[in-house]
Amino acid sequence: MNKFEVQIREFFDINKTVYFLFLCLATFLVLLMKKNFLEYETAAFQVLESKGQIGVFQMINTLQYLSIPLVYLWKFTLIALLLWLGSFAFGYKIPFRKCWQVAMIAETIFLVPEAIKIVHFALGPNDPNLFDIKAYYPFSFMSLVDYNVTPEEYHYPLKALNVFELVYWVLLCYGIHLAAKKDWAIAIASVASSYILFFFIWIWFYITVYK
Repeated sequence: MNKFEVQIREFFDINKTVYFLFLCLATFLVLLMKKNFLEYETAAFQVLESKGQIGVFQMINTLQYLSIPLVYLWKFTLIALLLWLGSFAFGYKIPFRKCWQVAMIAETIFLVPEAIKIVHFALGPNDPNLFDIKAYYPFSFMSLVDYNVTPEEYHYPLKALNVFELVYWVLLCYGIHLAAKKDWAIAIASVASSYILFFFIWIWFYITVYK
């Protein structure tokens, strides 16, 4: 391995507990900024606040903050299981904790679009409403269409299909490549047959059952 690959391997071997706490804290701070700098500044929230009806939304937001570790634990465990099964299907037994660590580190990429959203609306010339904020996802198919005329069942899928999701796939492949110590082809095949396949099945399921 060259020096860059050695540094990447060391990064993927970072202490799981420390990085998990860092990721939860970073997510909390990004969510806090999005709520306070964007959503709370919309006209809808200001009207509710003036009428003293903001309490329910504040309670929901508090639950969102508190649920960050639980959501991450569930998500990383599910994705790690998919990665472990995908690798096992190709005859390579990777420790489950390694798959969990790969899923956790790769998740960091999804903080980037949230940060871009905050900057986009905070520095933008227009005064967005809550629907504008919810519908916006940078470098996604959703940014190419008008959400006002797009059926609601396609809002989430169009946001989920974005550049950062592609980068996430690459990070998963790289993590499995390092963990299995096998060729890139094996890592790509295992991720494609597990997480990526499940991702598209979930998108299809969401569109099918949406009401």
